[in-house]
Amino acid sequence: MEPDALLPPDVARRAESVGVAKVAMPVESLAALSVLAGAFISLGAIFSTVVTAGGGMAPGLARLLGGLVFSLGLVLVVVAGAELFTGNALVVIATASRRVRVRALLRNWLIVYVGNFVGALLTTLGVVWSGIYERGDGGVGVRALDIAAAKTSLDVVEGLSPVVSGNALVCLAVWLSLSARSVTDKILAVVFPISAFVAAGFEHSVANMYFIPAGLFIKAWAPHSFWATTGTSPDDYASVTWQDFFLGNLIPVTIGNIVGGAVLVGLVYWFVYLRGRRHDGSIMETTSVWDDAEVDRVAEPRR
Repeated sequence: MEPDALLPPDVARRAESVGVAKVAMPVESLAALSVLAGAFISLGAIFSTVVTAGGGMAPGLARLLGGLVFSLGLVLVVVAGAELFTGNALVVIATASRRVRVRALLRNWLIVYVGNFVGALLTTLGVVWSGIYERGDGGVGVRALDIAAAKTSLDVVEGLSPVVSGNALVCLAVWLSLSARSVTDKILAVVFPISAFVAAGFEHSVANMYFIPAGLFIKAWAPHSFWATTGTSPDDYASVTWQDFFLGNLIPVTIGNIVGGAVLVGLVYWFVYLRGRRHDGSIMETTSVWDDAEVDRVAEPRR
């Protein structure tokens, strides 16, 4: 009888094979799926912003609820199919196994990163132009501005742990989803790590490609009526600038996310389950029969 989920050694083998397939994907397909991922994560960010706007809840409960609904973004990526930069940190597993060259890994990351940024910006523009931020007497817009201000005020040194831990949890969510055998399994695998990452206030580079530009666009384009209704002004959000976005947040968060995902998750699991094994360059099939003899076979180096 098959288990409900793959065991960790086979998850590592699947992650390695998935990494090989991602790098081999045609550029146009990779780019299109990357734009979709940026849009999907932005949809989760919009959902979270709307749900937590206006206050009225205890801070911890608001963070938890925001995290639960933000999970929509990665659920769409994992179930519908898309290429997410932070999740693709796990491609490093195939590189460590010498099945993917470092140059190919970096090429994949670059294409996906740019595509995610394009998808997030296009979604942000659509949200701002549609006037969603003016709903709730401007409460949604104020919430978006407050999020952007908090993120552009990030202290890189003090925020190192949240930056690294953020993508560690995202990659753990992806890792768990690789063990799944059904759509329900995948959704449940994603929800709890992502909820934890949002509730804890960790940083995610692709999510910030939506959160901060949303604040920037609202600050630049919101009509006078918005500021009058909310009792705020652009001067209240002095830290929300393009310079603070790129230099104070996106670049350091991206580097920290790579460390958290590629090193703390990808390379650690490679070291535990795949180190020292030989490969013939082909994509390996995932084991589906799990008796004691099979577990012993998977644990031994392949010849």
